[in-house]
Amino acid sequence: MKALVIGAGGVGRAIANIAARRSFITSMVIADRTLARAEEAVYRVKDPRFSAAQVNAAELEDLRELIRKADPDVVINAVDPRFVMPIFLACEIENTNYIDMAMSLSRPHPHYPHRETGVKLGDEQFARDWNWEERKIYALVGMGVEPGMSDIFAKYADDHLFSRIDSITVLDGSNLRVEGANFAPSFSIWTTIEECLNPPLVWEDGRGWFTTEPFSELETFDFPEGIGPVECVNVEHEEVVLIPQKIDAKKVNFKYGLGAEFIQILKTINMLGMDRKENVEVQGVSVAPRDLLAASLPDPATLGSRMKGKTCAGALVRGLDKSGKAKAVYIYNVIDNEWSMKEYGDQAVVWQTAVNPVIAMELIHNHKGFWQPLGVNGPEWFDPKPFLDLLPEYGTSWHIRDEDASGIKP
Repeated sequence: MKALVIGAGGVGRAIANIAARRSFITSMVIADRTLARAEEAVYRVKDPRFSAAQVNAAELEDLRELIRKADPDVVINAVDPRFVMPIFLACEIENTNYIDMAMSLSRPHPHYPHRETGVKLGDEQFARDWNWEERKIYALVGMGVEPGMSDIFAKYADDHLFSRIDSITVLDGSNLRVEGANFAPSFSIWTTIEECLNPPLVWEDGRGWFTTEPFSELETFDFPEGIGPVECVNVEHEEVVLIPQKIDAKKVNFKYGLGAEFIQILKTINMLGMDRKENVEVQGVSVAPRDLLAASLPDPATLGSRMKGKTCAGALVRGLDKSGKAKAVYIYNVIDNEWSMKEYGDQAVVWQTAVNPVIAMELIHNHKGFWQPLGVNGPEWFDPKPFLDLLPEYGTSWHIRDEDASGIKP
């Protein structure tokens, strides 16, 4: 399989690192706006199948030219969500398959942003499903860890564990700390702000999709494998768009384990207007406050050697089991930063994100009877078992923890 990865940041670098250990990859081009960064990602793997290129992910024609030159079987979008649509459209025009880990951006309701949806995450992509299917190509969207692996956990629960699902809450939490830093997020602060300060998205049977105030439904969840209790709140996330399309659940939401301190920092960023995406003039220079903030903080890809702890992604599912009895489980994956740095040289959060599109590529290429995407698809469009079966080959695992099932009525 020939692949083109757009973006040589933490996730793009980790994709190259993981893919270099898989024989199904015949060639992989790593492209970035900064050629030196792409070259460094390629140098790390020391594999003749890999090469570097330069591209501006904001420019449609630049992307189209690179796609024609690389002639890949699939393009992997590993940049932040601002660039989803240029890359997605370039692939569509060039009749090239596409995988991303975050979907097209939302726009809030103009009058009732904390009650009603405007343009939801991924709406712009799903609106073009007919064109992709007509062209006999696929766009596998939301194929990171969250969304991605979390959706696969939900699909597994629906297929194998439950006869009725009352709720699916995707819960992300960690105890990661960066030594010597007062504030150093382990993932893109640009994307974190987008997720956490936008109106959270919730889906309920009979009501459909709706929004709430940011940081709603605060609860403390006890994460596994020593991570422990973390304060979690509703945020906007792609799973809430994807899961209801294929899984019959009475409620779907996403809760991010931010912790009280991070929640307060995000509120302060919002209060100061540093979350704004619109440019302002500063001494004759036009810059977006959010871009300035992101540039002022350490690059998450460089933090691995100073980072300690674990990160967890999973789905809490409540309902009735196959025999009609009350059941609640948390299906999850945990990555220890010490392990990912030792085995791959990539910090835990980016490795946990990057492994999923590589597994998806392998299932599509080597196991055509399992995953055969066509049109615009999410992870829960497919049988989850082959994906879960491959996780140990990639050095990681998944687990099911029983949870309190009290309050679930037959």
